[in-house]
Amino acid sequence: MSIVTKTGDKGETGLYGGRRVSKAKTRMHAIGSLDELSAILGLVLAERMLPPTLRIGLVRIQNQLFTLGADLATPLTPPTPTKRILEKHVHELEEWIAEWEARLPPLTKFILPGGSKIGAELHVSRTVCRRAERWIVAVKETEDVNPHALIYINRLSDLLFLLARAVNKEGDVQEREVEYT
Repeated sequence: MSIVTKTGDKGETGLYGGRRVSKAKTRMHAIGSLDELSAILGLVLAERMLPPTLRIGLVRIQNQLFTLGADLATPLTPPTPTKRILEKHVHELEEWIAEWEARLPPLTKFILPGGSKIGAELHVSRTVCRRAERWIVAVKETEDVNPHALIYINRLSDLLFLLARAVNKEGDVQEREVEYT
């Protein structure tokens, strides 16, 4: 089977359930941002020095991002069976956040994104995650969205921030605080 379907040649794509929509729709921006986030996490995963525990967790997150994309590509009404982000996925992130937060000193000032290469890549992934969140919020303003989807993406950006800090700490790379000029 060829990857070329020609069904999108006029600027439309199909949602689960068969409805065709413009590729410029807010929903498609959200899904595209999730795809971009997963690709950036793929760059992080390509780093040979990535700790194994992070590798396992980030692969799991990539799979959940695919589920989140399917969730957003499937309108809630009319009900169409699909995989969806669930409360258990949110709890997983919250547990991981608590685990990593306990390993880090509390922040007292804003820090600049960067540090090690992996830390910087995780900061980039966090910013793309925030963009995906903004697009999901925009979809929610006009259509029903799985409430767990929005909570999940919000928690994920928090986790990615913590992971960037943790990688930098474990690599003995100092965080640079913002210096207001």
